[in-house]
Amino acid sequence: MVPLIPTRLKIGLDVPWVTSWTEEIQGGVGPCPTVDGQPAALQAWKPGLGKPLYSRNHLRRQRDSVRAMLCPMCGDATTAGDRWSQTGHFVAAGALRTRGFGPALPVDLDDDRVLLDAGAIAPQHLKCAQASLQRCPHLGAMPDRELKAFPPSWVVVPLYVAAENSVTGRPLSAVSFLQLLGITEGRDANWRDRLPSV
Repeated sequence: MVPLIPTRLKIGLDVPWVTSWTEEIQGGVGPCPTVDGQPAALQAWKPGLGKPLYSRNHLRRQRDSVRAMLCPMCGDATTAGDRWSQTGHFVAAGALRTRGFGPALPVDLDDDRVLLDAGAIAPQHLKCAQASLQRCPHLGAMPDRELKAFPPSWVVVPLYVAAENSVTGRPLSAVSFLQLLGITEGRDANWRDRLPSV
């Protein structure tokens, strides 16, 4: 067996903090503090060992980043006024409700209220977001390269996968990632016109 040599790539500079590495094997379900002890998909924690899997977020680090508003690039906490989304897109709350997100949204949130759907990617510091746009070929090739200021309030939506209780064999739901929706002050009077036709 060939011993693993830690990478020379610098996490937070060459490789985003949230990125999985080849030695971080996924496996099993168990309680996780990132979702208040609910069952969650688990993954080994060995950042820097093996090769980076740039297109795959580490399960725990992704949930940590959304829950604690940690920059997915450097892993440090972001602060109000320095939270920027590169891949988020604007969508009306009503459109999200038609896609099944209704139970996760505040009931008093009007359907025409605009949300910044950041998906599974927490906002970054401005300097980290700018560096990511320059270094990452995927982000650089995106048609929308505008950095969007992340709103001061947000909703976190757990995304579930089907799993099985290892003792009883019974099916259960486990959290995989957390989705982040920023609540803006904007409204979209024509949001119904953009709903997909059934």
